[in-house]
Amino acid sequence: MTDIGARDQAASLDLQKRVLAMTQYDQIEEVWSNLCEAMEVYGFDRLLYGFTRFRSGQSLGDPDDFLVLTNFSNSYTQPFFDQRLYREAPMVRWALNNDGACSWRVLQQMADEGVLTDAERRVVAFNHSHDIKAGYSISFRSVSRRAKGAIALTARSGISQAEVDSIWQAHSSEIQILCNVAHLKILTLPYTPPNQTLTKRQREALEWVGDGKTTADTAALMGLTPATVEKHLRLARAALNVETTAQAVLKAAFQNQMFVLDL
Repeated sequence: MTDIGARDQAASLDLQKRVLAMTQYDQIEEVWSNLCEAMEVYGFDRLLYGFTRFRSGQSLGDPDDFLVLTNFSNSYTQPFFDQRLYREAPMVRWALNNDGACSWRVLQQMADEGVLTDAERRVVAFNHSHDIKAGYSISFRSVSRRAKGAIALTARSGISQAEVDSIWQAHSSEIQILCNVAHLKILTLPYTPPNQTLTKRQREALEWVGDGKTTADTAALMGLTPATVEKHLRLARAALNVETTAQAVLKAAFQNQMFVLDL
């Protein structure tokens, strides 16, 4: 076997091992760590993943409901989210309207054509100030018009966009396989946004309601009074920031907080 053939075989085995490991993880942090390690091999050392099930038109919904994973420092992520810069980020807008992968060379093309808005140019300048200059974005296909997930792969400092495009041409299949498997696995795992944690009793009450039980049925099954069950449901609604118990059941199910073995 030639050296090139040996390297290709080793790379294929590494890809298989990473994908298999991702399918067996039971924590989002494990999936994310694996993906970050894999992407760094290809020259992408900073990643930003986001997912929402509460998209409406061109709005991503309430930021408190976002699932965000990143290895960027707080000096970047805090203003990016707190100041809502993501709403004017050109590649975020691209992800909202497209599926698949896109080279960031499109940003230079947009700038050359003069189609970037003032707000978009400010976001691009903000990114450049944090050495975010070259990379690729992947927008994941969804069967729901309310859901959207995407990941930004930022190239290591010193790598040009032309070099990124060459890397992509050679390794796009492996990169997209890893990112897609990670995305699909993340969607199956429990995720609790800040300030939306349910207690064991609140989850149990929502589970019985989700199974179609009445308050009286749930009280009997949990060994509680109906008033106590109503209290757990009220606190669950408050924790999840929704108005009705049906909405609480749906949201907790979306976050995979219900019917889990361990949380």
